[in-house]
Amino acid sequence: MPAALNPVVTTALDSEVGTTRRWAMLATSTLAQAAAAVMMHGPAFLLNALHDHEGLSLFQAGLVVAAPTIGVMVALVPWGLVTDRRGERLVLLLGLGLTAVFASAAALTSSVVGLALLLGLGGAAAAATNSASGRVVVGWFPPHRRGLAMGIRQMAQPVGVGIGAITISVIADAHGVHTALWVPAGLCAAAFLVVAAVVIDPPRPPRSEGSAPNPYRRDRYLARIHGVSVLLVVPQFVVWTFAAVWLVQDRDWSAAAAGALVAVAQVFGALGRIAAGQLSDMVSSRLRPLRWVALAAAATMLLLGVTAGWGWWAALPLMVLATVVTVADNGLAFTAVAERAGPYWSGRALGIQNTAQFLTSSLVPPLGGLAVAELGYAAAFAIAAVFPVLAAPLVPTRQERPLT
Repeated sequence: MPAALNPVVTTALDSEVGTTRRWAMLATSTLAQAAAAVMMHGPAFLLNALHDHEGLSLFQAGLVVAAPTIGVMVALVPWGLVTDRRGERLVLLLGLGLTAVFASAAALTSSVVGLALLLGLGGAAAAATNSASGRVVVGWFPPHRRGLAMGIRQMAQPVGVGIGAITISVIADAHGVHTALWVPAGLCAAAFLVVAAVVIDPPRPPRSEGSAPNPYRRDRYLARIHGVSVLLVVPQFVVWTFAAVWLVQDRDWSAAAAGALVAVAQVFGALGRIAAGQLSDMVSSRLRPLRWVALAAAATMLLLGVTAGWGWWAALPLMVLATVVTVADNGLAFTAVAERAGPYWSGRALGIQNTAQFLTSSLVPPLGGLAVAELGYAAAFAIAAVFPVLAAPLVPTRQERPLT
């Protein structure tokens, strides 16, 4: 039984911490995830600098900036297992501390191979926050508040991407690739200190009550959500990785202006995640809004491809809209997985969820770079619309349990 649905644990939520402390832990979890997201996704904004200043091809640069997501992919399930067994606070502190160390080392290295290796290790360390920070939210908030709370926490990813867009691309353009990496190093060090001061492990029922059989053996519910999330992450990362480069190369924008627009779009994306979470609380369903988001993502990416191909001004607001829509699904799927898996399996289930996403997202920069080189940005955007079309019918709405 999920922790917040157990009456004993619900009482513990009310008595162990006050409302202010609970929201402070939500804010801290969001900060931790945002700082880690700068490490995971910020290097994508080094793509232009690696191509122009370091002389790498788009394919080679894509491999370098994909290194953090490869590291995340490898480490997510092990971190989830540690979270299930040792608790959220310890995992957050270990992950953030190691991320700061590896990001600092990447800033100091002069080798492209060393840079890719250290970015991969930094991503692996940053992966600790994915399961652990989400578990803090699921553990401390009851079901009728959990969608909103998780939507707030999930806004950390687009906020982190926005911070990366507005800082890393500009610093890399002006001062070099390595100098820009002090941004994630400093942010993760600061988040480490805040987590140490604020976060408490959420209560869980005794293992004899909370232990449950492997949820993957019950039905295909979790597997289908993983599949949906894999498909939906493709348009998300196509926009994240190539929007700024598209603006610079096809629209002749400066790196600073392109980064600023991407950052603004990420702010709207963060707000969109909150709105999606609140909607799921209001309709008492995580999966019906998830299907709506998939359909909206398909339409938006197709329109973006068409308008970008024709050079219409409408492509710019559609790029912003695509940024909002393509990230709105993450919190819904994340919450649905945690609620179904329960307190002694959710760390691993969330690790599997994110591993599948990051495996896919690590392929998007190099393969997307090839698609752009052969077909152009507009065609790459339009092709990305196919994936949410495939995702919509896979959403297991009929198997969803009522939120109680």
